Amino acid sequence: MWTLPKIWSRQLARPLMTGIQLMTGIRHPASDTSPTYDEGGVKLHQVEGSLLQNPRTEYRSVRKYQGKVKAVILDWAGTVLDCGVYSPAVVFVDVFENEGVPITMEEARGPMGAHKKVHIRKITYIDSVRLRWKEKFGRYPDESDVERMFANFVPMQLACLSSYTKMIPGAVDTVKYLQKVMGLKIGSTTGFTTEMVDILKEAAQEEGYCPDSSVAADEVPQARPFPYMVWLNAIRLDVNPVEAIVKVDDTVDGIREGTSAGCWAVGLAETVGSTDIIVFIKWEVVLLRCRAIMWH
Repeated sequence: MWTLPKIWSRQLARPLMTGIQLMTGIRHPASDTSPTYDEGGVKLHQVEGSLLQNPRTEYRSVRKYQGKVKAVILDWAGTVLDCGVYSPAVVFVDVFENEGVPITMEEARGPMGAHKKVHIRKITYIDSVRLRWKEKFGRYPDESDVERMFANFVPMQLACLSSYTKMIPGAVDTVKYLQKVMGLKIGSTTGFTTEMVDILKEAAQEEGYCPDSSVAADEVPQARPFPYMVWLNAIRLDVNPVEAIVKVDDTVDGIREGTSAGCWAVGLAETVGSTDIIVFIKWEVVLLRCRAIMWH
C-alpha cells in the first residue's frame, strides 16, 4: 500500500484520495453517515463530490488537434454547381404561388442550406409572408401547410433539377487537386433529399466531380445546422478526428453545420448572381485556405 509524500497537504490531496477510496472501499471517517457493508465486511456509502477533481486549480487541460487536414466536405448547390442556387429557389417561388401567396426570390432564398421541408417552414415564419398568408386565408400558416407544400415541392424539384447542374468554374479542378495532390478525401452534404442528390451526382460525375462520400438531408435525424451529416461523412470516409475535416459551404446554416460538428469551416461568399471569374477566385481562396490549414 503506497502512501502520499509528506510534502503534500492532506487538504490538497483529498480530491485524489476520493477517487482512490472509491476504488478500494476505504472511506474517510468523517463521511460515514449511513454505513453499509458488502459481503467482505467492507463499509460502503455514497461519497459526495467529483472524482479526481481539484476545485482549487485555476486551469484545466484541453485536448487540441494539431495534425494535418484529412478531408474536405463540400455543399452541393451554390458551392460546386448551380451558381446562384436557382434550382430550389425557383421551385419555392412556384410552390407558394400555387398556394395563392406569392413570395419574392429574396424570401425564397432566405433559409437556404436547410432541409427543404425546414426551408419551407422557415419561409412561413417570415413576417411579410405570414401577413400575406393571413390576408389570403384569414389565419397564419401551420404545420399542415408546410407538409402539403413540401409534398408538392418534391416532384416539382425532381422535374427541373437536371436543368441546374452546371458545375461552377474552378470547382472540379480544385477538388481534383485536393484529392490527387493533397491526398484529401472529399465528402458532401446538402439540404436536398437522397432522390435529389442522386440526380446531382449523376450529372456531376459527367463533368468530373466524384466525391468519395455523399450524405443527404433525409439520411440523418436533423439536417443543418445540426452536425449529423458531417459526422456521417466522417464515418463513411473513415476520417478522425473531426478537427481534421474542413467544411466548405455558401450558406450560413452550412457553416454552422461545420462549426457545430467541431471541424474547420470555410465560407464561399458572393456566389449568388456572381460572375464566373469571381466564383473562380473564391475557389482559389478555398484552395489556399486548405493549404494553410494543412501545412500550418
